[in-house]
Amino acid sequence: MDSIDLEVLKSSDDWLKAGHRCELVTVIRTWGSSPRPEGAMLAIRDDGMVVGSVSGGCIEDDLIAHVRRHGIVRKHPEMVTYGITADEAHRFGLPCGGTIQLAIEPLSVQSRIPELLDRLAAQQLVARRLDLHTGAVVYSEARPGMTMQVSDTILTTIHGPRWRLLIIGAGQLSRFLAQIAVGMDYQVTVCDPREEYRQGWLVPGVSLVHDMPDDVVISMRPDSRCAVVALTHDPKLDDLALMESLKSGAFYVGAIGSRANNAKRRERLKLFDLDDTQLARLHGPIGIYIGSKTPAEIAVSILAELTAAKNGIELPHGVRVAEAKSILQTPPGTDSCTIPGTD
Repeated sequence: MDSIDLEVLKSSDDWLKAGHRCELVTVIRTWGSSPRPEGAMLAIRDDGMVVGSVSGGCIEDDLIAHVRRHGIVRKHPEMVTYGITADEAHRFGLPCGGTIQLAIEPLSVQSRIPELLDRLAAQQLVARRLDLHTGAVVYSEARPGMTMQVSDTILTTIHGPRWRLLIIGAGQLSRFLAQIAVGMDYQVTVCDPREEYRQGWLVPGVSLVHDMPDDVVISMRPDSRCAVVALTHDPKLDDLALMESLKSGAFYVGAIGSRANNAKRRERLKLFDLDDTQLARLHGPIGIYIGSKTPAEIAVSILAELTAAKNGIELPHGVRVAEAKSILQTPPGTDSCTIPGTD
C-alpha cells in the first residue's frame, strides 16, 4: 500500500506516460478550519479522474466540474483560493468560514515527476522547488525539519520517504498495530524468528520477516522517519533490537511490558554500553492511558503516543501509561498530580 502522496505522484506519472494531460493540486495555505493540512496533494486527469484529496470532497467536485467543462488549459502554475466569503465557505463545505489556497500545476516533462519518484524510492528527503511563473522544477536534498515554503514566485514542497514502523513480534497485538499503522500510511515490517507465531499471519500491505530482530534493525538503518516497537515480552528477542534502535536515529523506540518489567529492561540495557541519553529515549511501558484492555485498544494507545512523538508533541505529565498508573495508585491525601475524572 502506497502512501497517499506517493499514490498521487505515481498516478500523475502513469497518466503522463499514457498521453493524458493532468494537473497537480497542492494545499499551500489554510485559514480558519480546513479539512486537509498544508501540503496535501491531489492529481486530476483531463477526463476528471482524481487521486488524492485537498478538501475531503467539496472542492474536488468543483475542480472536476471545471476540467470536464473546459479541459486542462493552464500553461503555467496558478494560485486559486476557495472560501473567502461566507457564501463560498458554505458552498464548498469549509467549516467555520475556513479558507484554503491551492497551487494548481499543469504537469509536463519539465515537472520531472519520474526523478522525484526515483529519489523517494532511494529513501531520500527531497525539496521540490517549483517556479510559479514558468513551471520549471529543481530538486535538492531537504534538511530534516524543513517545511513547505511559498512566495510570489517559488513554491518549495518537501517530499519524504514513507514513515516506517518495525514491529518486533507477530502476536495478536502486532496484527492490530500493523493494520492500523498501514491505514495511517506507514510502511510496516513485522519481524519474528519464531515460526509458530508467523504461521497464519496475513495482514495485507505488511512485510513479514523471520530474521533475528537486531539484524533487521541494523539492515533497516532506522532514521528520523522510522519507529521501532518491541512486543514479544522476550528479552532474547527484544533487548538487542532495542539496543540497536536506541543507538539509531529512530524517532520512537518503545517496548511493551509492566512498569516492573520495564525497570528490569532498563537495567539490562545498561549492560549493553548504552549511555543515559540513549536509555532516556526508550518509551516504556508504551502507550497513553485510555483504560485499554483489548489488543485493539492497546494498539490505539500505542499509536497515539507514537503519533505524538512523530508530530513533535510533548505529552503532559500523567498521560502516559506508567505515569497515569502511578497517579492512580497514589494513596489519598498524598501530594501528587491527579488525572481529571479519576479522583
